[in-house]
Amino acid sequence: MFEFVKANQALYHVATMCRVLGVSPSGYYAWRRRPPAARVQADAAMSGRLRAIHARSRGTYGVPRVQAELAAEGTHVSRKRVARLMRAAGLVGVSRRKAFHTTVRDRDARPAPHLVDRDTWAGFLYLAVVVDAFSRRVVGWAMALHLRTALVLAALDMALGQRRPESVIHHSDHGCQYTSIAFGRRCREAGVRPSMGSVGDAYDNALCESFFATLECELLDRTIFKTHRL
Repeated sequence: MFEFVKANQALYHVATMCRVLGVSPSGYYAWRRRPPAARVQADAAMSGRLRAIHARSRGTYGVPRVQAELAAEGTHVSRKRVARLMRAAGLVGVSRRKAFHTTVRDRDARPAPHLVDRDTWAGFLYLAVVVDAFSRRVVGWAMALHLRTALVLAALDMALGQRRPESVIHHSDHGCQYTSIAFGRRCREAGVRPSMGSVGDAYDNALCESFFATLECELLDRTIFKTHRL
């Protein structure tokens, strides 16, 4: 009741609201002078940390990953409490949503000619990555305007420089970049054993597919890049 009085004291007299609610004005003012309970103070401090973690993730983290980030910092909080405080603070993570198509083309209709002829986009920028299956971290990556073998070689070289493995397996799909002579030669030089999955196996390259799905959901779907420059 006192929370209601506090929230509406700019609109109504405190004495009037207290009389209607059946409480005393002196009790209300005593409640106002009372320091917040320890739980309220702890929730306020925790809410500040949740906002900081959510901001560092560029607004992408939901309850599970915010809780995991707290645990990594040495603070163990129940998922229900994290969910309650994030809900109160209006913090939500991103999720993959079903696309809605509002344009329905009439195939029998004759369209008007394209008179504007604008070219506002710079084209595709391709990304190749090497993911460490043990740590699930991207240890090598490269971007280019092409899909030639040099792109995946650059990603592999970065991964080798990062980890300097003595004996490791590189697993990929059957793309021509990975079946090329140059890629096979680089693997032999570095002591890397190439591996390729079976055609049509949805689980075979799931680790990289999961990374690209996250990248699309958390970055590409929320950002428009008109040029190759970030």
